[in-house]
Amino acid sequence: MTKEYIHTDNAPSAIGAYSQAVKHNGLVYLSGQIPLDPKEMIIVSDNIEQQIEQVFKNLQQVLTAANSSLDNIIKLNVYLTNLENFSKVNDHMEKIFTKPYPARAAIGIKELPKEALIEIDAIAETK
Repeated sequence: MTKEYIHTDNAPSAIGAYSQAVKHNGLVYLSGQIPLDPKEMIIVSDNIEQQIEQVFKNLQQVLTAANSSLDNIIKLNVYLTNLENFSKVNDHMEKIFTKPYPARAAIGIKELPKEALIEIDAIAETK
């Protein structure tokens, strides 16, 4: 099976040398999404709750373009500039996912592009 490179104008454009996602062998590998508004390409807010919500919206748009959805996520990597926001990520995930939840790693880091507070990448099954 060949690789398919995924792009949608409904999610932020890549801000570097990468694709929004790559589909291969029934899986889609999503690049990290930060809380950018896809039209303006600016961070939606300095509020972590709004940033978390936007990141999942962006992931959903890329998944839709790849013929998948948030429900098909197998693994998430969450990068936070402040691990005190870890519980807020959990709260949001409990609203959008049902048990059993996807596998996940949460990593505290010093900084993210465009001064984002959160970034998430994922691996999901495709339809």
